[in-house]
Amino acid sequence: MEQKPAWLGSGAILNQLMEIARISALAEMASGIAHELNQPLGAIATFAQAGERMLNRGDPMIPQATDVFRQINQQALGAGEGIRRIRRLFDHDRSNREACAMAEVIDELHPVLEMLAQKVAGKLQIDAPADLPRVLIDRLKIQHVLFALTQNGFDAAVEGDQTAPPWVRIEVRSDRYSVETSVIDSGSGIHDDVEEQLFRPFFTTKVRGTGLGLASSRAIVEAHEGTIGFDETPGGGSRFWFRLPVGSG
Repeated sequence: MEQKPAWLGSGAILNQLMEIARISALAEMASGIAHELNQPLGAIATFAQAGERMLNRGDPMIPQATDVFRQINQQALGAGEGIRRIRRLFDHDRSNREACAMAEVIDELHPVLEMLAQKVAGKLQIDAPADLPRVLIDRLKIQHVLFALTQNGFDAAVEGDQTAPPWVRIEVRSDRYSVETSVIDSGSGIHDDVEEQLFRPFFTTKVRGTGLGLASSRAIVEAHEGTIGFDETPGGGSRFWFRLPVGSG
């Protein structure tokens, strides 16, 4: 009897990853809304309060104007609180974290990552020593980051050198303070004109991309007090990496 690929039994993990992607996208959108609106709303509140004080000084002022300013102030503060409520709904700090070895996290996700390689007739390489320090993480959310970076890696590799099969290599290294996970691809690298926009919500170079994979990955990593970035590799291609602090979340 024909043996089914291992990744076919990983539907539960894949469904969970998609749910994390959806929630992370909503979190990033809520963060963007807060960033864009909190500043002008704060200015409205400040000016409204100043206007109220001015109208109440010296000569009698028009009561209706004072009431209008007061309403502006109340509405502005109410809108700001509404945005804060939205952000709390998708707060990344509300997670179940546990001490994990990145090798175990990657191994659990391995069948799903192999699926990505098989879809493009590519090769997945993993170098993740088991004896590295543990990190305190929400396992599924960090797996979402790994999935997104690996998927992007194979997408880039397919568009690279067509004379060899596309490949992605995952490497894990550590020092005294952090554990660094790298996702290296065989693509043609990142164009200079898009480097500064890579982690911005809704920015994408893909025809059918959402522009939320890297943005949500950044939000997750930073919620773990980590950092994320990328480098060009000497032989072409890119290395996306994220660092997580040892023994803390």
